[in-house]
Amino acid sequence: MAAVYSGIHLKLKSPQTPWEDKVKLARFAWISSQCLMPNKEQVLLDWCTHALTLWYNKKAKFSQEVLEGLWCYLDDVLHSRKLQSLLKQGRTIALKLNIAQLIDHLQEHADVHSKLPVCSSTILSVCLRIFSSPVLSSVFMAKYELMVDLVSKLCSLACRQLQHLTESPITKLVTGKEEPMTECESEPSAKNSRIDSIADILPKQTEFDKASSKPKEDRHSANLFEVLLQLMSCYLSVQKQQANPSRVFTMVTNRLIQPLALLRHLLTCGEFAPCLTRMHVRQQLCRDLRIKLDSILQFALFSSELLTSYKEELLPSKEDSGKRGGTKGSLKPVTAVLCKLSAQGYCEPSLHYAMKSNSLLLLFKFFLEQYGKGRGEVEEEQRVLCFYFLVKLVEVLDLHLDGCSALSAKTEQPESVSTEQESPPDSTSSPENWSLALLAVESLLSQTLSAGIYNVAADRIRHNDVQLNFYRSLGEMLLNKPQPSIPSWYRCLKVLLGLNHLILEPDLDKLLSLVWVNADCKEARVQRARQLMVSSLLQIYTKLRQLPRLFAELLSVIEQTSLDDFCPPLLSEGISTSLMAFLLDTPPSQGLEMCSSVLDTIKNNILPDLKNEKGKAEKMEIDREQADKEREEASLKLLSLTQLLHTILFSLKTLESASPVLLVRQSQGLMKELQQLSTELLNLLTKEKNDLKTTVISAQKTPKKIKKKLHNKGLERFSGALWEQKILEAALLIWYTRVEVDTLFHIHCSKYTSLDSALTAAEGETEDQACSRPPLLSHIESLLSGGPLPDRLHPSPSCSPMSCLVLKLLTLQQMKKVILDNTLQSESSIPALLNRSAQFILAKSELEKSLDEEQVWDGQIGNVNPSSYFVAHWYLLTSNLPLIIPHLSGEDVDCMANVLVSSLLKKQMDSSKDQTPGCLTVSLISSQLLKSPIFAELRPLFSATVRSFTQRFIGILREAQAHKVCPAFLTFQIETSLVKKETIVEDILMSYKTGEVSLLLTDTQTKAVEKLLHTLKDLNPDGMSAEDLSVVFLLLFFVLTSTSSQPLKESVDPSEPKGGILFLVKLFSILGNLLEGRNFHSVLKLVHGGTLLQAAVSSLLQHSKSLRLQATDIPDWCDFIKAVQGFMRSLVQVIIIRGGSIRINLDQFASYVTSKEMESWLIAESSSGTSVLSVHFLLACLASFSQALTANLGRTKSMDQILTHILTKTTALMGPVVESILKPRNIREKVSQTTSILSQAFIVQVAMAMLQNELSLLSVEDENKRTEALTHMSLYQGFYQQILREINSAPRPMDFLRSSLQFLSTFYKAVEKMEEKREKEEEEEKKGGKELEELFIQILQNVQRLLTAPWLSLTDISELEPAVQDLLGCLVKKSSTTQFNVLLMMVVDGLSMRKLRAGHCREVLSTVNIIKLLSCCPLPETCSKALWLTAPQMISALMVFIRSSSQDVSLMLPFTIPMVMSLTSLLRQGEGNITNPHHVSLVFGALQAVSLDHLTPQVYQSAFLAVHEALFTIIQCYPQVMLNAAPSFLNVFYRLVASVMQEGRQRGESDTGPYCEVYLQCSRLVQRMYSHIAVTAESFTALSVFIVAQYITELQKVTLRPDVKQHLTEGIYQILDLCKEHDIKFLKAGLQMGVTEVFNELYSNYTYYHKAQRHGEDKYTV
Repeated sequence: MAAVYSGIHLKLKSPQTPWEDKVKLARFAWISSQCLMPNKEQVLLDWCTHALTLWYNKKAKFSQEVLEGLWCYLDDVLHSRKLQSLLKQGRTIALKLNIAQLIDHLQEHADVHSKLPVCSSTILSVCLRIFSSPVLSSVFMAKYELMVDLVSKLCSLACRQLQHLTESPITKLVTGKEEPMTECESEPSAKNSRIDSIADILPKQTEFDKASSKPKEDRHSANLFEVLLQLMSCYLSVQKQQANPSRVFTMVTNRLIQPLALLRHLLTCGEFAPCLTRMHVRQQLCRDLRIKLDSILQFALFSSELLTSYKEELLPSKEDSGKRGGTKGSLKPVTAVLCKLSAQGYCEPSLHYAMKSNSLLLLFKFFLEQYGKGRGEVEEEQRVLCFYFLVKLVEVLDLHLDGCSALSAKTEQPESVSTEQESPPDSTSSPENWSLALLAVESLLSQTLSAGIYNVAADRIRHNDVQLNFYRSLGEMLLNKPQPSIPSWYRCLKVLLGLNHLILEPDLDKLLSLVWVNADCKEARVQRARQLMVSSLLQIYTKLRQLPRLFAELLSVIEQTSLDDFCPPLLSEGISTSLMAFLLDTPPSQGLEMCSSVLDTIKNNILPDLKNEKGKAEKMEIDREQADKEREEASLKLLSLTQLLHTILFSLKTLESASPVLLVRQSQGLMKELQQLSTELLNLLTKEKNDLKTTVISAQKTPKKIKKKLHNKGLERFSGALWEQKILEAALLIWYTRVEVDTLFHIHCSKYTSLDSALTAAEGETEDQACSRPPLLSHIESLLSGGPLPDRLHPSPSCSPMSCLVLKLLTLQQMKKVILDNTLQSESSIPALLNRSAQFILAKSELEKSLDEEQVWDGQIGNVNPSSYFVAHWYLLTSNLPLIIPHLSGEDVDCMANVLVSSLLKKQMDSSKDQTPGCLTVSLISSQLLKSPIFAELRPLFSATVRSFTQRFIGILREAQAHKVCPAFLTFQIETSLVKKETIVEDILMSYKTGEVSLLLTDTQTKAVEKLLHTLKDLNPDGMSAEDLSVVFLLLFFVLTSTSSQPLKESVDPSEPKGGILFLVKLFSILGNLLEGRNFHSVLKLVHGGTLLQAAVSSLLQHSKSLRLQATDIPDWCDFIKAVQGFMRSLVQVIIIRGGSIRINLDQFASYVTSKEMESWLIAESSSGTSVLSVHFLLACLASFSQALTANLGRTKSMDQILTHILTKTTALMGPVVESILKPRNIREKVSQTTSILSQAFIVQVAMAMLQNELSLLSVEDENKRTEALTHMSLYQGFYQQILREINSAPRPMDFLRSSLQFLSTFYKAVEKMEEKREKEEEEEKKGGKELEELFIQILQNVQRLLTAPWLSLTDISELEPAVQDLLGCLVKKSSTTQFNVLLMMVVDGLSMRKLRAGHCREVLSTVNIIKLLSCCPLPETCSKALWLTAPQMISALMVFIRSSSQDVSLMLPFTIPMVMSLTSLLRQGEGNITNPHHVSLVFGALQAVSLDHLTPQVYQSAFLAVHEALFTIIQCYPQVMLNAAPSFLNVFYRLVASVMQEGRQRGESDTGPYCEVYLQCSRLVQRMYSHIAVTAESFTALSVFIVAQYITELQKVTLRPDVKQHLTEGIYQILDLCKEHDIKFLKAGLQMGVTEVFNELYSNYTYYHKAQRHGEDKYTV
């Protein structure tokens, strides 16, 4: 032993020993127990670190392999269990290693070679181990400067690796993925023969050799970022221990802020995300690094001790404060930080501005969090401090604001941050930097707005509008240097508007011009930002009640703007929607004022330009062209203003009988002005026509050159110039708007006199009543003939589509008046006039236009053009069908039906194209019409649509290849619209009898039929007439039985059969739909139901041998089987319900499928496995057929006899077939083929169907006092045992699990039934009871194991819950007390807290699910008493679980929510059984603990629904408990309301996201809860004031989305109904100033909208 000790020690120190041998000896000395030396571990570590230090100091030379061996040895030692146990025992071990020097070496190597050294992963692993051990890292953590140095160097190294990733293959080096390094082997090489004697004492395979033989990924190779994270954790703890904050600030500012800021930018920038992915840096690791980085910067730069320094530097000096600023060398933190961030050289120039802007946002966020909060007088000072810090940050962005320089001068800073900044050309001159700068400004302003640092009153009174001036200068810069192609530019303006509308008000005209009138960027993101900006502008001025002033500026801008035909529309879809919503909140007087402003602008500024009379024949042609240009520009302005006027008038609240008389008079005056304006514009066009004729005539006296030019120009102008078309569109739109609004006012306001009615009366008085025609009819005829319009300007869809559409709208309006006027019904010409009007609106020639190109329309009447007219026209027709259809001829209706079907078929072709959200297309309108419930009520159009489908089917069949001559095919060849149903039935019967098809369809024809089927599925079969339904059904059934896929000459594509089976799935789905039609009896008059069943099965057996069903996929095959089973069940149900020839129909099919030939063939095929599809198909048919029969047992005795006879035959056939399938085979191919198609779930379903058949037969036999045992009990026993073995042993498909649970339920019923029979006959009660109890326990245990299976997700468990509930219901329905006690013991044991502490969460969760399902099961009286006696214990356990799990948000979805749902189920089912109200009131404490903050929308929705349902259950089932514990109840409910307000607030672009419906649904539930509280809480109205106060307080904090606000407002109105007059006074006196204003607005709306309606209803209430 001494020799070994002395030899190793001497050889380690000896310079003659080769370094390779020293490494091997050191490994042996570490692991060997024979090597005994004092303080061996410290000695070996010192030797290794000393050797590495010598090599890095260039005092020793050895090979690269030795260097790697030393690092591997050190790494293995540090990670060894031996060292870890020594450290746990308290041994002090020091590590003398200069890590800073190592990092410098790595960095230098990476700079020279563009990659890290080979042993980098081992070095990083060593560093990771050192920093993760408090003992080993204590040496480094003792020196703060050393830790700063380490963090700085390692951050710089990480940044360089990220930036140079694309230039050099360093990914595998950083992540430790390089080739395995060479280590000492157990067998020495030839060159190491000198140490053979030492190698002999080494073990054959040491611990380190095993480690080295593993793959590299199993070694302790650490990632650079993991090391960095561990180092930052150590540094952060050291930084927090420093006593001098100024020293920490100086160190971080001088050494760390640049690498930390750069690293954070690289980690968050999307450009480097692929690099991080390739480096295998996890997202969680990136998040942890960012958190550490943020903590370091926040605690170092913004500590509370530095607040004084920030105030001295930022706040302006006071004249009366004497000397200020402290000593000459006082700390200036802002200058120091911003100078470092603005310095050049520490990152790539292309990254500098982006990194700097992102860092500024982070600094401002930290500054607000640390210094932005205060109370009282300090709060205002803190806000001002934050503002001045904001000014400094904006100044660093190089935006060159005038306000920044002025404010910087006020703060008396001798040093300037801008000395080290970039020059303006390098900062914001490029488009990329402009975008970055605007993004930064947007974020800074958004944080300012959220933090509330701008108090308008305080800034004006105490600070001379310093903040207002700064924001105004910022707004001026944005408007003077507009960037309309950048979305953040609009968002910056939007935030400035939110801060104070006075910021942008001086430049309101410029703002409206840039953002609204002249914005022409078409990019979707820019358009969205622009629309939000305009909507915000409208919202703010609506709240200020200054919308007329805004419109006055808008009109001024439009007047001064030079428009052309390519300008964007003034009212896009988003802006128009916002404007209409805000106009509803505008007082009617202001709406009329805006309309008057628009009319004045048109009259005073637009009409004079249109009435330009410069044209004489003698004038030069250039003057006329100039005049036409001016008129064209004026006409475009006119049309824009007209569209604006139309939108305003259509959005205002209508007049009512209670409206003031002055408002009614103003409205009548406005209507007269509109009428005069439209007349004047039409007269202008007529006058232009006469002037044009005069011009052409006078031109004859001019010279020939001028005459020729004028003549050509006159011909062009006769066809209508652009400005004339625009004037015509404006005139017609004004006319239509006036007619619609005038009619609406006349209907709703008794004080209002319609202009049309006054005109009618005047005309009636002046003319002879006996011979005069009613004026209304004259108006319609004038519209139809185009009387009011010049001939040359008569509109058409291609020339003036908007005028064409408006004329149709006017005609439709006049039609409504004629139909509503009873005095006109006696006129003989009314029907013909209405028919002409309907045909004019229909415009059949326009409808027959080709649908080659899909048009899109945004729904705005002002945006109708040739590329969207057809959509607008189709929308007009479909939205007024009940009015138009009765007055159309059959040909017109057929035309509409053809267009409808053609557009639906085109929709399938264009389904891959992206459609603009919120826009309409012809196919979309047609699809919505087809799905609407009113479509079936339009009998003519519905029938014409069905006929259109029928003719298209016949057209496809007509082109098919005839396989044999058949009567139906000859019928299809005849060009007629009549379909001979008898011939189709004849061919169907012939096809299934002979087994031959009549027609062969090509692949193209099959796809065409499939498209028709896809469209036909949306038709309501109840709307079909008997004729239509029979024709459609027989045609589809003909396609099933008498057609087949045409065989291809080439090799069959594997994807083609899949299309064939999907075709059959759709076909059977539609056939099943048609079976449910109320007129299906018309089909059964032509062909028997049994014949249909037999024909379907026989034809499908033929299809199984054809291309349609060969080599199909299992999921598609299963869908096909389900579709066939659904069809058969529906058809059998129809046969039984009709009650005619039930025995004949059912026995016909049963005899067919149970014939001896079919039985022998089926058993043979199932045994051989050659025709698996056919066997599968027939078994599925038999199962569905028998299930349909079983469901109808018990109707009458005679029917039971028929059904039991048929069930006996089918069950007798199914048993042998299933047994033959389950027999083991020797041919593996056959077994694999069978199991691939005949899945386990299907076999279980067939066995369950057999068992249900026999149970039903057994029940019928009991009634007849016959006793027969189950025929295939041994087969069912085998299934039961196999299911218990496989149900929870390994991951299984969900369909198998569901089928297995259903089979267990049926099997338990069967065993229970047999035991009851045996008890009655043999009186073996004890034996039978014991067997049943064992079965009960086995099933229960397996169910619990299944619910605890780790491979089942929460979604899977929820899918299995119905089947598990049915199984539990079967188990406990007739259970004994002993059996139920076993179940309760299992439940109580599963709710043990020790299981949760032991980590058995799934066991606890399975018990919770069992409680929820068990509480919903019907129980015997004794078992019910036992359950509800145990319920308080269950409730207490669930409350403990909810409280403990609510502390971890990650457990919300998988654990907390199921607990709350189970608790709710117990409360709901325990109504009347839980007698102690204390147990119920305790639930409020658990619900209070459920977190509703900072959740994803999906998790939030689940949590909200769970808590809401619990509260709703208490209201419904325990109203007295709610009254007694009202404060607790209201506290929980208030959390729901507050969370909905926070999540449902306006968020800009995310308001229309995919999860917006989540919060809308939650707001509906809150509204419902308010109504229930109002009904229940009538006995304690004192709390209604408290509810309203809570709601108002929360409402004052946020701006809700309109849809969410609507539901919440309707809910709180129910509570206000409970408030008395003194309650309202109390609220107005007790609420704070800002909250009182919100309440006053709410209460005024409540009084106007809700209370008046409620009092009106109360008048009719007894």
